[in-house]
Amino acid sequence: MRILLLVHSFNSLSQRLYVELAHDGQELSIEFDINDDVTCEAVELFRPQVILAPFLKRAIPSAVWRRHLCLIVHPGPPGDRGPAALDWAILHNPQTWGVTVLQATGEMDAGPVWASAEFVMRQARKSSLYRMEVTEAAVVAVRTALRRIVAGKRPAPQSRSIHNWQPPLRQTERAIDWQRDPTSTVLRKIHSADGFPGVEDSLFGRRFRLFDAQPEGRLAGRPGEIVARRDQAICRATLDGAIWIGQLQPVTDGARDFKRPATLALGSLADDLPCSEAGDENDRPTRREIRYEERGAIGYLYFEFYNGAIGTAQCRRLREAFLQARRQPTRIIVLMGGSDFWCNGMHLHCIEAASSAADASWDNINAIDDLAQEILTTDTQLTIAALRGNTGAGGVFLALAADLVLARSGVILNPHYRNMGNLYGSEFWTYLLPRRLGQARAAALMESRLPLGAAEALAIGLIDAHAGPAADDFLALIRTRAATLGDAAQFAGRLATKRARREHDERCKPLAEYRAEELQRMRLNFYGFDPSYHIARHRFVHRAPHAWTPLHLARHRRPGFGRHPDTAGG
Repeated sequence: MRILLLVHSFNSLSQRLYVELAHDGQELSIEFDINDDVTCEAVELFRPQVILAPFLKRAIPSAVWRRHLCLIVHPGPPGDRGPAALDWAILHNPQTWGVTVLQATGEMDAGPVWASAEFVMRQARKSSLYRMEVTEAAVVAVRTALRRIVAGKRPAPQSRSIHNWQPPLRQTERAIDWQRDPTSTVLRKIHSADGFPGVEDSLFGRRFRLFDAQPEGRLAGRPGEIVARRDQAICRATLDGAIWIGQLQPVTDGARDFKRPATLALGSLADDLPCSEAGDENDRPTRREIRYEERGAIGYLYFEFYNGAIGTAQCRRLREAFLQARRQPTRIIVLMGGSDFWCNGMHLHCIEAASSAADASWDNINAIDDLAQEILTTDTQLTIAALRGNTGAGGVFLALAADLVLARSGVILNPHYRNMGNLYGSEFWTYLLPRRLGQARAAALMESRLPLGAAEALAIGLIDAHAGPAADDFLALIRTRAATLGDAAQFAGRLATKRARREHDERCKPLAEYRAEELQRMRLNFYGFDPSYHIARHRFVHRAPHAWTPLHLARHRRPGFGRHPDTAGG
């Protein structure tokens, strides 16, 4: 089928659907929903059989839905209506929730239902639920809807169940009463707004929006009091315990700034807060950005960074943790990353907040390169990158520094940099990518700028295996492959082969040369006359609306795109 994805932005759900539908053999193109005229023009150019809207912030023009079959992906079960479905669900805490694919009509979310899928609600941030459970359910529901369309079936009338219209959530409905709300309530309120728009609150007499909340099981204090800091997060006491707040977004004169790590947003206001170490108490919840555990001859290194962004300080802490893991008497080190993201490269929000964005960018990329080099040159253990969550840009190439790359079947990989203002990239990608794909295929992959699913990444050789999408299935794969690699009878030979290959590659061209060449290009991105990177970063961080759809997404706008007259209508 010829399907146009109409989206507010090409977010994680849209990318996953694009990857899955392309794998199914559908003919796809993408258009950002900028205004009615642009949308109508895109429909005329592409002439789709189906318009799929997985992420919109406004209604589809009537001139479009009256003439074409338009499917809306709604993050709620049949009967639920409104623009804040997942927000309300997290606050109300039902046992199950769902995703509905419905047909666009003149009334929001009231059209007939083509398909739906249900999932068990997890106590988690909205952004995490959206990337995991909502996305998995959406893939199932969209595929079901398309099969029903092909089979000539009709949609079911909209159900009028216990769920009904829910208006947008206001800040007053999420407001935290620190003197009365228990920890569970505080967490649900912040979780319901994570990603966007955050929960507005007061800290040190200033207004901020709160994000990235996690429970704390040991610290306590007067309700509302900020009792500690750890890394770049702050700990705030609740009625019956405490929570960690990882990200803050300043609010000044009613206008919102961009979010950033909490202590960075607070500046000198956080200087006098006592530092708290995570400790070794695994029976109590707390915030641990980096943690390490061992099972026999296998060491597992976890790094849970918000949205996968890894700043300069985080790179240095992770490098030290990796070096410590390397000193242990293990045979395998598994780099587990985070559950939502493995890694997405440089921390653009921290860079945007710096007094010199160029200097901050330079420090950040060098810190990531230092980490990548340690992984690449490890000759005492074999290493595995286990991609439990999505990964992009420098994070992909940091993973390729490992000896084996495994991925959960539901993850999305974006192995390119150019979407960030023609950024050249580093992390030894000019060595690592051709080593896996060859020069020609590596160049084509970097040029395409399109997301990859795990199956496609495996097919081209970017990764070595995948399993899932259930987390347990992927964990079983990790443990099986780690045990096989670490088998005592074979380990010495495998390690010798690894050392020999690294020595051969070093003789052909030292890693220092790859790094120097990449950083020379990156220096031009950061300090050169072309401001594209700085403009793109600023727009990304400040969530600037799109002004057009790039040609690598909008196939229908490329010169010479041919239209098929027999595919008009729907």
